[in-house]
Amino acid sequence: MCRLLGVVSPTPVSIAAAVGDAVMADFVALTKIHGDGWGVAGVDRVGDDPHVTVSAGSALDDPDFAAATHDPRPAASLLHLRWATNGLAVEPRNSHPFLTDGLAMAHNGSIKPMDTLDGLLEPAVAASVRGTTDSERYFGLIRQHRSTAPTLAEAVRRAVAQLRHSHPDASLNALVLGEDQLVVVHAHAHSRLLAEDVEEISATDLPSEHLEDYFALRIARLGRDGDAGIVVGSTGFGDLPWEPLPPESVVAISMHDLSVTTHPLGAPEATRPT
Repeated sequence: MCRLLGVVSPTPVSIAAAVGDAVMADFVALTKIHGDGWGVAGVDRVGDDPHVTVSAGSALDDPDFAAATHDPRPAASLLHLRWATNGLAVEPRNSHPFLTDGLAMAHNGSIKPMDTLDGLLEPAVAASVRGTTDSERYFGLIRQHRSTAPTLAEAVRRAVAQLRHSHPDASLNALVLGEDQLVVVHAHAHSRLLAEDVEEISATDLPSEHLEDYFALRIARLGRDGDAGIVVGSTGFGDLPWEPLPPESVVAISMHDLSVTTHPLGAPEATRPT
């Protein structure tokens, strides 16, 4: 379980500058629970592949985290804070975002039983998995579908629809960065925090949104006319002009013009550009 933050801007901007100091401070405060690693992916220009920095340590007071979130080069970025699922090791190879084939991906959720995921992967894709997480196998399934899908968003939609069938209650929320876009998966079904997780959160005085709707993702358009950038984030931090994302959907945000296209999981042809 994790926290996600994504930024797409018409011009290069650091994550911290895009969201502002107060929002960034709120986000970093979530390391009280989400302290099992962090990662940042960025794309500097249209046509570039993502570059990634990850750590298995807490983002709090980490100079590398500060440097990554204040890097002014990217026009699109994603940021991940990890709260490791019980039984999964806290080590760099398990830190998100994962980077392969010109794509970076971070996931918020837990896909159980995990052993069934390996059976969904072709041998070459399975062999490319380096860590022990369900999330990296989910990423492998997206890359597997990319070999036949006409677009990245459709590859993500197919992978999510397949996992929704095999794991109906899993949170599949994710950010995928690459191919000149940020693709957002907002698909968490009926996922809820476990009782022991709620106990841990309550004890640390984190935002009530964590208890009310931990797995929701939101979108905010920046600037007076919404043309200064787009931010996507988990609940529990910041006072940006958040709006809800459509449930059980895949949303693609273009680096070219900030256009947003929604792909419902069950209807690949039903897209809506805005």
